[in-house]
Order: sequence, then C-alpha cells, then structure tokens
Amino acid sequence: MTDTLATPAKPQGIRITGAFHRLLAFSGLIALVVVFSLASPNFMQTNNVLAILQATSVNGVLAIAATLVIITGGIDLSVGTLMTFCAVICGVVLTYLGMPLPLGILAAIAAGTASGLISGTIVAKLKVPPFIATLGMMLILKGLSLVISGTRPIYFNDTPGFTQIAQGSIIGSVFPALPIPNGVLILFLVAIIAAFILGRTVLGRYTFALGSNEEAVRLSGVNTDRWKIAVYALAGGICGVAGLLIASRLNSAQPALGQGYELDAIAAVVIGGTSLSGGRGTILGTLIGALIISVLANGLRILSVAQEWQTVVTGTIIILAVYADILRRRRL
Repeated sequence: MTDTLATPAKPQGIRITGAFHRLLAFSGLIALVVVFSLASPNFMQTNNVLAILQATSVNGVLAIAATLVIITGGIDLSVGTLMTFCAVICGVVLTYLGMPLPLGILAAIAAGTASGLISGTIVAKLKVPPFIATLGMMLILKGLSLVISGTRPIYFNDTPGFTQIAQGSIIGSVFPALPIPNGVLILFLVAIIAAFILGRTVLGRYTFALGSNEEAVRLSGVNTDRWKIAVYALAGGICGVAGLLIASRLNSAQPALGQGYELDAIAAVVIGGTSLSGGRGTILGTLIGALIISVLANGLRILSVAQEWQTVVTGTIIILAVYADILRRRRL
C-alpha cells in the first residue's frame, strides 16, 4: 500500500462576490437610514426625503454614465463638466435662440453624445489613456461652458415647463400623497434602459468583454475601437440627461458648476460594487451607491457635521469599497 501525501486545502474565507457586495452596500444604506432617523427626527420628514431623492437623481444619472465606461476598464473624469456643458447648450438653444423645449432637450443630449464620441475616439483611436483623455476633456468642456455663456448663468424663466422636467411630479398630480419628483422617475427610466443595454444587447456584452479581456476580444475579430467609442458616446448622452436635470432644478445653467460631481459619481459606482479593473458591475449596485452618497451627505448635514468632515467620511467609504473589490478579485 502506497502512502500519498495529501496537501491541505487552502482556507477560502468569505467569498466576496458581486451579489454579496451589493447586499453589503444595501445593508449599509439601511443602516445609515436607521442611524440618521434615530439621531434626528427631521431626517425622515417628507421634504427631506424628497430632497435626498432629488439629489440622487442627478448624481445617479451621472453614476450610470460612469458605470458604463468603468465596466470597459476605463474612467471618465469629464462627466461633471460635461453635464454643465450640456446644460449651457440647452440654455443657448432655449433662451438665446428661443427654440421650443423639445429642441433644447435634444440639443443637450446631442451635445453630450458628441462629447462622449470625441472622448471615446481619443481613447480608442489615439490610444491616449482614459484618465488623461477625459481629464483633458474635463478642462476643455469647463472652458467652453464659460466661453459660450459669457461666464454668466443662463436662466430659463421664459421657457414654460422647463422646471417641470425635474421638479414637477406626474405621480403627485395623480396621487397627491406621493409627490415623487419627475427627476427621480427619469433616473429610474435611465437606469432601466442602461440595465437593458448591459444585459440584453450586443453593446452590453461587448462592454463587459472589453473590461474583462480587450485583447482577446480584438483577436477574435471584433472591432473593439468601434464598440469602445459607442460606450463613451452613450455615456455622454446620459450626461446630457443629467445636464437637463440639474438645469431644471436650478432653473438656470450655471457655467461654473460641475467640477467635483465626477467624484461623487465615481464614488457611487465603486460603492455599488463595480470593479475599477473593468469587466464587472451592475446598474442596481450603482443606484444603491448613489443613494448611500446622498443619504450620507444629507444626514451629516442635518447633524451639523462640518463639510470637511463629510468629505473625510466619504473618502473613507470609497477606500473601503475599493478594498472590498480587491478582496473579491483575489478570491476569484
């Protein structure tokens, strides 16, 4: 009889899957809501809940755009200034040119799509790293917003119905007890469309494939440059929707606004479980991440926590979320 030397199995520990990460994020969201509700009776008041949802609508739409790009293994630092640029273009079309509201909406989305197309082309064709390409676009768009607007806000006072895009409530007009802003409905509509694209279309399959192993996809005969450009263009169009939401909330296009929004958007994506290395991510996780960012900011503000400490807390959560992603990739 021959003795065999058995190698002890390596302990696996807890397997941090994408589903587990999303469950963890959702549990964190519930915990935040409970803590802030106990800490302040004002937190769960209707007006405050609506304010949280309104804030989430803008950041959530931007985060969805960022999710698409990050799944490909890239990054887009221009989503915040692109949002502002689209709002300014909408202001020019509606206020300066006096065009109808539908044309202003189309102009904002078209401007976002065109900008995303340019970013994607720079990344795919010129082989400029996404970080640098979108950083350059961020500065270009910021400058163009100031130049086109003359560094002055563009107001929509003469455009009937514009504020209803984000601030109105179709549901509230039917059910007065549920005055959910239209901006929140738009967020969910964008999320449903993005989730459908990722899960049910060729573009979605190639989005994940590019992030998993772009070289293998290229060697299989796929025009990876074309699909990458398409993803950036789609993300840009979604940023155009965010531009409409922020302009509708403020009833103006503020050319100096936008920079810094990309950080909250990327934070929501990371907290929601999308891998910064690409190839993994869900729209549902991003929505949860966006809600966490909004609830955290609102709750700390209600508790009169200084703005600088709010930033510290948010940064800490991002680091923990990225570390969880690293653990997940190690165990795959």
